[in-house]
Amino acid sequence: MEKYLEKFQELIVAYAPKAIVAIIIYVVGSYIINLILRAAKKIMTKREVDVTLQKFLVNLLNWSLKILLIITVIAKLGVETTSFAAILASAGLAIGLALQGSLGNFAGGVLIMLFKPFKVGDLIEAQGEIGVVKEIEIFTTKLTGLSNKEIIIPNGSLSNGNIVNYSSEGTRRVDLTFGVSYDADIKQTKEILMDVIISHPKVLKDPIPTVNVSELADSSVNFAVRPWCKTEDYWGVYFDITENTKIALDKAGIEIPYPHSVEIHKES
Repeated sequence: MEKYLEKFQELIVAYAPKAIVAIIIYVVGSYIINLILRAAKKIMTKREVDVTLQKFLVNLLNWSLKILLIITVIAKLGVETTSFAAILASAGLAIGLALQGSLGNFAGGVLIMLFKPFKVGDLIEAQGEIGVVKEIEIFTTKLTGLSNKEIIIPNGSLSNGNIVNYSSEGTRRVDLTFGVSYDADIKQTKEILMDVIISHPKVLKDPIPTVNVSELADSSVNFAVRPWCKTEDYWGVYFDITENTKIALDKAGIEIPYPHSVEIHKES
């Protein structure tokens, strides 16, 4: 028992200084990394680097510096870096297979930064989700959904799938359809619908809004109403025109058909 205690004391004496130095290196290194990241952010902001690219590069720099710091700490504890590198190399295949999805997501993040199908602040639709791009990280992209929920999409899936960017053009067309009775005057109805959309303060004059008969349906004549607006005004215009159209048609005495049920009585 005494021999084990002596060996334990020898180990403490031998490795305690190394452990203390390693801890100091880690603490100081972490502080320096934070300073470097702050400096990098300031430099990129000063040089007006795209916000999306800023966040991606800072994230990448953060991971790289932390990995370097961990290797330095391990080396200070007495583990030879050459041996450590050999261990990583021998385990490289297993790690690559285990992290296949993560590596794909990393590659997807690089592709997104290179081709820039969207940027932070854009409204996009991808992987069955719609939201405003909040942040593009190394492995994932974060969106803020329309109901203010956070949506996280892996970059691998995102870069390989279809992406609809609603913000890239700056304007959007609002597609609305209204049905009126067959007894209604087509010319009068078109004038009323056009008055509703051109009177809205957020509807653009260019491109010119249009109103056309789109379908002669079973119980209604359907009109395709197509105003344009800025991307950020889309839902406001959509809801306002829907409400104002109902009010205007009611005021003009034009009926909006609704489903009718027909009962058939068979005499015995």
